[in-house]
Amino acid sequence: LPAGATMGILGTGQLGRMLALAARRMGVRVITHGDDVEHSPCGQVAEPVADLGTFLRRADVVTTEFENVDVAVLAAAKLARPSGQLVGICQNRGREKAFLRAEGLPTVAHQLLDIAPGASGSASSGSGSSLRQAIVDFGLPAVLKTAAFGYDGKGQWVLRDRADLDELDAIPANAGPFVVEALVDLALELSVVVARGGNGEAVCYPVMENRHRHHILDVSLAPAGVDAELAGRAQKLALQIAEALTAVGVLCVEFFVTTSGELLVNEIAPRPHNSGHLTIEAAPSSQFDQQLRAVCGLPLGAVAPFQPAAMANLLGELWAQGEPNWAHALAVPGVTLHLYGKDNPRPGRKMGHLTAVASTPHEALELVLDARHRLGSRPAPPPG
Repeated sequence: LPAGATMGILGTGQLGRMLALAARRMGVRVITHGDDVEHSPCGQVAEPVADLGTFLRRADVVTTEFENVDVAVLAAAKLARPSGQLVGICQNRGREKAFLRAEGLPTVAHQLLDIAPGASGSASSGSGSSLRQAIVDFGLPAVLKTAAFGYDGKGQWVLRDRADLDELDAIPANAGPFVVEALVDLALELSVVVARGGNGEAVCYPVMENRHRHHILDVSLAPAGVDAELAGRAQKLALQIAEALTAVGVLCVEFFVTTSGELLVNEIAPRPHNSGHLTIEAAPSSQFDQQLRAVCGLPLGAVAPFQPAAMANLLGELWAQGEPNWAHALAVPGVTLHLYGKDNPRPGRKMGHLTAVASTPHEALELVLDARHRLGSRPAPPPG
């Protein structure tokens, strides 16, 4: 894009905020559109545009900070990176699984169930069973997921035995379709963040290990403590996915590693990813720098040298006893604080994150967990 061009970010959350901050460093004009745009995390650092038509007219290129958008908006943009077609695949688990299967990529055993909870209907197998019976026919234990609009554990139900099927009675009738997956024995979860330019140039960061709590990402560390063969295989698969999707921008591929050593593709996020936040401190060019470069048609940045790093999410429950003790946490060497400018902290809401860099990933993990623990301590009273 020429100098002075305007990038439009569809979405107003923290991912858009960090992308806008990267853009401002390079002098790129940024506008943002979405819910409560005036008071949003992204709207605080980019120019908020409430009217969609105005947003599309002013944006020379449109990118997105999350996948749950109307792909028709991306189709109406002068230029969209990523494309509406790519986002349309990744925003629906059924379409995403079909893409992965067509590419011959390893996934968890799964089935699409286009059926209403507690009602008669037909699963994709044509069994004519209720949702409950269709899951029994698929096999327990299993995980049921809504095909669309699921994140951070929302729209997911772990069903270990028939007694757990009673949970399905509370699912709204319009929640489907669903994807049911086999519940695998997990050893660990990994992710690979890939950046790909419009000319096909692609780079990926070292593999990241992710640990979740209550279905929400808790901490990430990189490079992951896996052998070189497994890490190389994960990176190769992530690059293959980016190429098959003709991605322009950043995407993240999430993986399961089973206790038997299988590497399975779980999900694809067509945007910067929570696990990639540590690249801001760990790499010469962060995932947000890469998104900006790819969207604007610039050469991709360097991913090496890469410092061992760890990231810990800061959720709203940290504010339960009042303002966290920022000074005590930032006294830990190698730790950086990122706050997203959100009001109204509540349990489970991502309010910010901490990153630590160190000589090893596990040392970085110890530092970042120490810093987060210190947030809960009360500030010392002023002297005198």
